[in-house]
Amino acid sequence: MATVMKNSQLKSVPELHSGRACNFGAGPAMLPTEVMMQAQAELMDWQGSGMSVMEISHRSEAFMTIAEQAETDLRELLQIPGNYKVLFLQGGATSQFAMVPLNLLRGKTSADYLHTGMWSQKAIKEASKFCKVNVALSIENNRFTSIPSPDSWQLNPDSAFVYYTGNETVHGVEFQTIPEVGDVPLVTDMTSNLLSRPLDVSRYGVIFAGAQKNLGPSGLVVVIIREDLIGHAGKRIPSMYDYAVHAREHSMFNTPPTFAWYVTGLVLQWVKRTGGIREMERRAIRRSEKLYQFIDASGFYHNPVAAECRSRMNVPFFLTHEGLNQTFIKEAEAHGLTALAGHRNVGGMRASIYNAMPEEGVDRLIEFMGGFEKRYG
Repeated sequence: MATVMKNSQLKSVPELHSGRACNFGAGPAMLPTEVMMQAQAELMDWQGSGMSVMEISHRSEAFMTIAEQAETDLRELLQIPGNYKVLFLQGGATSQFAMVPLNLLRGKTSADYLHTGMWSQKAIKEASKFCKVNVALSIENNRFTSIPSPDSWQLNPDSAFVYYTGNETVHGVEFQTIPEVGDVPLVTDMTSNLLSRPLDVSRYGVIFAGAQKNLGPSGLVVVIIREDLIGHAGKRIPSMYDYAVHAREHSMFNTPPTFAWYVTGLVLQWVKRTGGIREMERRAIRRSEKLYQFIDASGFYHNPVAAECRSRMNVPFFLTHEGLNQTFIKEAEAHGLTALAGHRNVGGMRASIYNAMPEEGVDRLIEFMGGFEKRYG
């Protein structure tokens, strides 16, 4: 029989398990310790089935239970209206860079994109293969450090949709409010900040998120799409890129990433047990404010992003003496603080502090940074 961990047992598990590194990587990211331990306990024998969850058919009654519960929990956490479909797909968030224009043009020829960093830039490049992209906002000239007032955006009311990246992991820029775009469908990539703050889903046409930040393991992308936007892909679009096909087949058109779906379901249950989205937001604010306050008070570290659009999920920072970068990374790893190197296009350091990162992890990072400054500053 499977060893199933009860909620009472899970609550006693420390958030930062002894011997586990603090993984500040941008993704794949940390998973909650409770989730890892439950997956471990159920790995060889899921619910007395005599099979691993990785071996169960995706069309079996057992896996259908896992899939349906995950959707139910996500709908509850985000208060998703009934006129939205929830899809669990393969291809990661990058697949959506093509799927969005392929499905949402609906006879129109152009779409508005907000360019706020590397991931929106990648989406723009992909969408340009299928439609005319109107870059209604670009913050490249300010080196991706601030988002100007919406009054300056060049939105086209006749566009098929407006697309933006809710949180840019590389430069650490995050939208703190939902853009106002009128009646044009709003599309957002929330790969790195879904479940970290309350969200009015009804304001969007499409929300998508790769799982490997706040949701679960890599290999899965969750798509939340308003029903009236489904069914417009056209006959020449590959079936795997048609939202209508996946909606009709309940995300079972082909074999889905079953293990990633299962672990994502465990993460959703963990979020519910821990206090829901409001508690995730409270923790995100505390973690990020602590780290930003330390950086801002230091003459040794700095963060260039304007305070009003700093990311709660990804905190890039730079040492005054860049020649110390490798020393910083090496010593941090010796202290169990891993994956702190900044993105290769930006340099410096980056601390990704998603939902599963306990506040203790940030405290340990700040303590190390303070000691490093004393030694080398």
